[in-house]
Amino acid sequence: MSLADYSGAAACPGCLTATEAVERASKAASEEARDVQLSLPTIHCAGCISTVERGLMAREGIVDVRVNLTRKRAVVHAEPSVTDEEIVAAISALGYEAMPLDGATLSAGESDRLARDLAMRLGVSGFAMMNVMLLSVAVWSGAADATRDLFHWISAAIALPTVVFAAQPFFKSAWSALRVARLNMDVPISLAILLASVMSLYETVNSGAHAYFDAALSLTFFLLAGRYLDQRMRSTARSAATELAAMEAPTALRLKGAEAETVALAEVAVGDLLLVQPGARVPADGVIALGASELDRSFLTGETDPVAVAVGAEVKAGEINLTGPLTIRTTAVGAGTLLHSLAELVTMAEAAKSRYNSLADRAAQIYAPAVHLLAFVAFLMWLWLTGGDVRHALNIAVAVLIITCPCALGLAVPAVSTVASGRLFKHGLLVKHPTALERLAEVDEVIFDKTGTLTVGAPVLANAEAIPASDLAVAAALARGSAHPRSRAIAAAASRLGIAPADVSSLKEVPGYGIEGSYMGKPVRLGRPSWIGAETGEATVMRIGDAAPVAFHFIDDLRPGAGELISALKAQELPVTLLSGDASGIVEAFAERVGIDTWQAGVLPDEKADVLRAKAAEGKRVLMVGDGLNDTAALALAHVSIAPGSALEATRVAADFVLLAPDLMRIADALRVGRSARKRILENFAVAAVYNMISIPVAFIGLATPLAAAIAMSTSSIVVSLNALRTR
Repeated sequence: MSLADYSGAAACPGCLTATEAVERASKAASEEARDVQLSLPTIHCAGCISTVERGLMAREGIVDVRVNLTRKRAVVHAEPSVTDEEIVAAISALGYEAMPLDGATLSAGESDRLARDLAMRLGVSGFAMMNVMLLSVAVWSGAADATRDLFHWISAAIALPTVVFAAQPFFKSAWSALRVARLNMDVPISLAILLASVMSLYETVNSGAHAYFDAALSLTFFLLAGRYLDQRMRSTARSAATELAAMEAPTALRLKGAEAETVALAEVAVGDLLLVQPGARVPADGVIALGASELDRSFLTGETDPVAVAVGAEVKAGEINLTGPLTIRTTAVGAGTLLHSLAELVTMAEAAKSRYNSLADRAAQIYAPAVHLLAFVAFLMWLWLTGGDVRHALNIAVAVLIITCPCALGLAVPAVSTVASGRLFKHGLLVKHPTALERLAEVDEVIFDKTGTLTVGAPVLANAEAIPASDLAVAAALARGSAHPRSRAIAAAASRLGIAPADVSSLKEVPGYGIEGSYMGKPVRLGRPSWIGAETGEATVMRIGDAAPVAFHFIDDLRPGAGELISALKAQELPVTLLSGDASGIVEAFAERVGIDTWQAGVLPDEKADVLRAKAAEGKRVLMVGDGLNDTAALALAHVSIAPGSALEATRVAADFVLLAPDLMRIADALRVGRSARKRILENFAVAAVYNMISIPVAFIGLATPLAAAIAMSTSSIVVSLNALRTR
């Protein structure tokens, strides 16, 4: 089992000792404990699992902890006296971000169960097919009379129950279509399987020379193979709207006088006063009634820097309070919040994308009725030519149905998609949607988010070497007292240059402004120029006593391959646009840095969605690449979309591809593979068309038995599968 598939107690270096295991088992005996589901977006290894599990298990009231690395989720079994906020705070103290999830809104992999079901039916049909073919060899070798009849009856005993069990996916799908007076690909498939089985049973009962149980089974086997490959392509797709709803905090701290009580979010009404502690997410949209702080809005807007807020400022559900406690008066709860409006946008976008017809679906709309009509015409013609010989006419009709059965057509897309997906996965790209490769091949424009997509998403001190070591040492000491991203960047730069923090005392963070303290008897401040009294346009400055202010310049490092990717897209004559929630000056400088000519700054989530709608209205087929919640609706609206592996869970779910590798040049590889895959799919359709042009006349004029038709059908399927391997 790979590390990514790990769920449960951590293996070394996080393995549990025997004593810990006994303690966990004894604590698990509590019957009153409840389950708390949490999202842990920053965990990445077995050591993280060990730290979280051991750290929580050491706390009173925690019964059990299970961390799933693949889904970056944790289930905490806790006593009722332990609140969600205490669990989140405990994980934060361990150094990891934690967000409560509403478990009732999360779906749990129904598609994986369907894939396992198809695999089981595929195995049963394959085993039965091989055994019946062995019995058929004896008949072909000259077995006659009672011996032949015995082999036919044994074949029937194997084949008929197998067909009833293994072909159920086709029968159910065909019946669903026929109930609403519609035809789909599974109707001719089901007819061919049933008629081959019934005709074989009729021949067996009447001691006929030929039975075609092996044809019915081989038909079932090859079609199940195509269906299984297709289902594996769908197994990672989930609704991003569901994930968005799950990201909402399930509880809030409601104020009643001077007391704060924990209540379910459903109990919060418009006008209630809520307390939002530092490090917590805002549970509802509202206006600040008391307090000042800084908010991390990158979750919603993609802005790099925290935003200072005070009394009267608006806050949105999902934003993170960084420094001081806030009291907010709610203005929107539940379905009225920005989070839910984004979820509605994504729901509509996903519905629109699901209506995209794959090449196979479009071919099936024409193919299915044509096959039925052709088989019916063959039956009537031979019934007339033979003077009413129903048995002979039906044999030919069954042969036509089998030989024209869309097996090669059914394998054409999933076989290529599976090979292409495997190639992309080896290069760090996970394909999540069954039609994603086809849509990727049609792209004629690319739109990027900036922060966290083309950049790492963390500020870096750009002028560290130019700042005197003594000043950087003081700044590093001040930075230790804050969780602000720029403070972390200053501390990291000092550590990288080997500069130890100075001896600064009386550290105090002033929410929304910066940090102050005392250094060698002088007051020292690090933060906003207006607070420090510096007449400079710099976003972060430091002043020691009455000395001149020291300016700190920050940049966001490019992701590996960002510049090369933009150049590669331009070489392919694909227009590139940058959409960002950051300020105009920052976006303009960044666009010039990477070579993007078209850009928009200060773009809100709904405005990004509007841009994608406008592009679609113009007939543009856009590839959208983004990582934040503010990109989720745009990703869902795009013709095809990619999210980095570091993106939020909801964002990864909305995307058609997830970029697991750090190198952005893999996106250029994906475009090439997508075009190659589409070419192979079209070649497979051509193979199927040529096969039908040759085989249909042969079957129609009565020169092919149902068995010969099954062999021809199997051969075409093998040719299609071999051609799919060329995608590698």
